[in-house]
Amino acid sequence: MTEDGFEAVHIDTSRPHPARIYDYLLGGKDHYEVDQRAGDELAAAAPEARIGVRANRAFLRRAVRYVVGSGVRQILDIGTGLPTSPNVHEVAQTAAPDVRVAYVDNDPIVAAHGNALLSRSGSTRIVLGDLREPRSVLDDPEVRRLIDFDRPIALLLVAILHFLADTDRPAEVVATLRDALPAGSFLVLSHATGDFADRTAAQAVYTKATASLNLRGHAEVQRFFDGFELVEPGLVQVPFWRPDAPPPPRSDEIGFYGGVARKTA
Repeated sequence: MTEDGFEAVHIDTSRPHPARIYDYLLGGKDHYEVDQRAGDELAAAAPEARIGVRANRAFLRRAVRYVVGSGVRQILDIGTGLPTSPNVHEVAQTAAPDVRVAYVDNDPIVAAHGNALLSRSGSTRIVLGDLREPRSVLDDPEVRRLIDFDRPIALLLVAILHFLADTDRPAEVVATLRDALPAGSFLVLSHATGDFADRTAAQAVYTKATASLNLRGHAEVQRFFDGFELVEPGLVQVPFWRPDAPPPPRSDEIGFYGGVARKTA
C-alpha cells in the first residue's frame, strides 16, 4: 500500500500507455522510452498529432471556463490522464474558487502523480476508476463525498472514449453517466476521428499499447450527445470550438472533434 492509500502495483513499462504517449506529445516528462518511441511513430503517421493534442488541451481549457461561467461548480473528469498544467481544477478555480473537481482514471501512475499534486486541496481529489464501469465510478465514495448529484455537474470525457472499442459499449457507458446527471449539467467531450485523413497507420501504433485507438466519424461521435443539447457551434474540430485566439496552422487537419452540451431535462 502506498502513502496515498493505493495498492502498490507493478508498472508495465514494456508497452506504451495512452496517457504517457499523450504526456510525451504535450512535452511533459512523465513517460518512458517506450512511450516516446510510440509518440514519435504516431507523429510520423499523423504529422498533425502534436498540434492536435495541444489543440485538444486548449479546447478543454475553453470548455471548462465556459461551463464554470454558466454557473457549474462541480466537475467530474473521467480519464483525466497525467497532470498537465494548467490542470482542470486550476482553470476552473481561477474562474470560481469554490469549484470542486473529482478526477477519475484507471491508471495507478496517474493516481499517484495526481494525489502528489493535489494533496493539499480539499476541493479536488483523484480516484481510481474505470470508464468501462460507469456505475462503479458514480458510486465511488470519494466521488460522492466531493460531488453532489442533486446539483448541476460538468462531466468531462475528453480524449478518452476513443480508447473504448465498440465491444465496450461506449454509448451505453455515456448513457449511464448521463442518466445520473441532474438537469443543468454539461457534457464536455472530445474524440479522435479519421474523417480528415487516413489514420490507419496511427491506429496501428496503439496495437502495441495498453489500449486500442478507435476512430469514429462525426455522426458516431455526435450520438454520444443523445439526451443533451449541443451549444454553439456544435460538434466541430477542437480548434474551432469557440476559439479565443487564431487557430494554429494546419488546424483543418486536426483529427479531434469536440463539443459541449447541456442536459435540460
